[in-house]
Amino acid sequence: MKAATLGKCGLCEREGCELTEHHLTPKELGGTFLPTAMLCKPCHKQIHSLYTNEDLVTLALTTIPALQHDETIASFLRYIRKQPPGVIPKVKKSARVRQR
Repeated sequence: MKAATLGKCGLCEREGCELTEHHLTPKELGGTFLPTAMLCKPCHKQIHSLYTNEDLVTLALTTIPALQHDETIASFLRYIRKQPPGVIPKVKKSARVRQR
């Protein structure tokens, strides 16, 4: 089993978080060899609960600045930035993503 990587989240910018690799362009849509970002688990889960892989591409949310400036995730980022690194809130997929 791979050891957890601790560091600074590329999206919320909290320090000391357990990080996961996020493909900025989904692999299934051609992003296998394109840039990735290291995100904390809550941010990574939140992205995939709010957007489908197709949304990420069609809404041009394939960069960290684009995600940080998107209003759909902005309230979550304001919340999570105030939380300590170990906090992993429950995430519920949006109805639109569930119906995919």
